Amino acid sequence: MTQMTEVAVTSAKRTRRQHHWRRDLVELAALFTAVAVADAIANAIAHGPDGPYLLVVSAVVLVATAAFHTWWARRHSHAPPSPTPPETAPGDGHPAAPGQHSVHGDPAAHGDPAAPGGPGTETVLWRMRTTVRDEPGSLAALCGALARLRVDILTLQTHPLSDGTVDEFLLRAPATVQAAALTRQTAAAGGTHTWIERADAHDLVDTPTRVLGMATRTALDAAELPLALRQLLGRCTIRSVPAVSPTGRRSDRTAPVEGALEEGDTVMLLHDPYGGVLTVERPYLPFTPSEFARARALVELDARLGPRVPRSQDVLTLPEGNEITVRRAGQDDIAAARAMHDRCSDRTLGLRYHGPVADADRYLNHLLSPRFGRTLAVETASGRLVGLGHLLWDGDETEVALLVEDAWQRRGIGSELLRRLVGLALDAGCDSVYAVTQASNTGMVAAMRALRLPLDYQIEEGTLVITARLETLRAERREAAESSGHPAPLPHPAPGTGRAGQGTPHHP
Repeated sequence: MTQMTEVAVTSAKRTRRQHHWRRDLVELAALFTAVAVADAIANAIAHGPDGPYLLVVSAVVLVATAAFHTWWARRHSHAPPSPTPPETAPGDGHPAAPGQHSVHGDPAAHGDPAAPGGPGTETVLWRMRTTVRDEPGSLAALCGALARLRVDILTLQTHPLSDGTVDEFLLRAPATVQAAALTRQTAAAGGTHTWIERADAHDLVDTPTRVLGMATRTALDAAELPLALRQLLGRCTIRSVPAVSPTGRRSDRTAPVEGALEEGDTVMLLHDPYGGVLTVERPYLPFTPSEFARARALVELDARLGPRVPRSQDVLTLPEGNEITVRRAGQDDIAAARAMHDRCSDRTLGLRYHGPVADADRYLNHLLSPRFGRTLAVETASGRLVGLGHLLWDGDETEVALLVEDAWQRRGIGSELLRRLVGLALDAGCDSVYAVTQASNTGMVAAMRALRLPLDYQIEEGTLVITARLETLRAERREAAESSGHPAPLPHPAPGTGRAGQGTPHHP
């Protein structure tokens, strides 16, 4: 700063020394000439017959000239600058760097709807993951390559590895840009092991907000852990393997307390706080150390909070006037459920469990665990348990199952439980639910038909599998929300289910 000041002072001194005496003479001569002209004009006006008129005319001419000058200056003060060539950086006349676009020469920057990426251009969302070298400039080269396709980077997450960095992008691209073009451009910029799929509205939520939402839901309800893991890790299959099966057989599947990654990092093993192992499989995309750490932290949160079930309940009145209470059930209700088993007939238990009636009590610990799904219980006004409805995560599918005590059947309790279970499945993002029963179980068949949803029937060796598709119900809920002026809530995907509009992985 001191050096710049000294240079400025020296330059000013040199400029003052360059003033010459001839300039002073010229200025003095101009002054004498102006005085002489003014004196001649004054004499002509003062001694002439039309002197006052000449003064008035001169004043009018001066005012008109000033007004015209002001109007001209205002009219041309906002004239647009001369256009700059598209690939020239504004102001310097040199070509712009790769991936850099001139603001003046870019039609999209001026809002031209016909330009690629302009406001009038249809766009789509993509999720892309690629591995780049861990060196300066590698990410900049990739961003520049995407910019040349008019692709907008909405979010970016980095996953450091030992031999590089995995960059995960949420992109908004023109609809004319296909996945193959994005993959080729990424490969040309140095990206390897590129994976890309269509994104949806879930991905527009920023990562901190999404993680906080998952932690909140998990803290309120232990059954939310598989759903939260699914939302955290994307399209994957989550299975909960109990330490001891319902029949009393110990599982061979174990996991260390700190968890582990297997099979090329495509299988994640997490220690289940309820005992057993949580397995997360994503064959198409290996898990990164960052994803593994996030999933383990979510499981640790669940373990610290312990067993918990939301205590909300609804009181309903049956057609004959009796009141019942519908609430969430958990493992604290095992004793009441066993007592209900004792009051049920062998035929009712056989239709529900499809096996020996003596083994019915063994399934309760599994069915009432929040790790395997959600359970609704029905109680009478006296507090006696008379019905159970289960929504069970079964890998990539979701099962519904009902059990109503004999004395309370044919009163609409099963239909009410099934309707609520389908609503829970819809909120969880499931595309369908299925029920396993027998053709002779007319009550279950009637309850499924009462849903008024598209049904698929499969019969194998006397076992009837009824699958209800939920697309119609989801569309009706969306239309109802739009007509009321409130946006429909975004469901969090259920374990093992995919997102609408997803594509397949692409590799360069």
